[in-house]
Amino acid sequence: MTDTPEPDQDAIARLRRGDAAGLEPLVRRYQLQALRAAYLVLRDHTLAQDVVQSAFVGAFERIHQFDTSRPFGPWFLKLVLNSALKAASRRGRETRLDAWPSIEPVEPALGPELAWERAETADQVWAALAQLSPVQRVAIVQRYFLELTEHEMTTALGCPPSTIKARLHAARHRLRALLRPTGPASETTP
Repeated sequence: MTDTPEPDQDAIARLRRGDAAGLEPLVRRYQLQALRAAYLVLRDHTLAQDVVQSAFVGAFERIHQFDTSRPFGPWFLKLVLNSALKAASRRGRETRLDAWPSIEPVEPALGPELAWERAETADQVWAALAQLSPVQRVAIVQRYFLELTEHEMTTALGCPPSTIKARLHAARHRLRALLRPTGPASETTP
């Protein structure tokens, strides 16, 4: 074992001393993940950027509340998701899907038919996510995008495990219903 502190710990120590430059390595490390998480909840790129920027400022202002025995990432992403949820609730409307560009990378090696099928599936998933409540989108983002366990979600949101389970269950149930194929095209051929 080495005496070298984790990279986040150096930045956090600088922030605790009032040195705002300690944010720089944290921004480099967490900005993209935070932006994607906020975007998945808000479905608005500009608003997601604002939420993430505010979360970094909030992290600086509240760094003394941070428990240094824990990792910074989950604590910070909790700030981001809570802010995104509040912003989505304030906004009280859904963003049009055509305003939401695809965040999936294009694979040039795919044939045109497979690329079209993947794009169509992604569009269907995005449309289904748009119909979830912001609370349900947060649950889906935490579990499947950030890959948090239910226990980590419980800790991050400060709510009982039954609440997390209920939110995930409702979100998955709603997504399943929305993504269920309908009509003649959904019938399988022998």
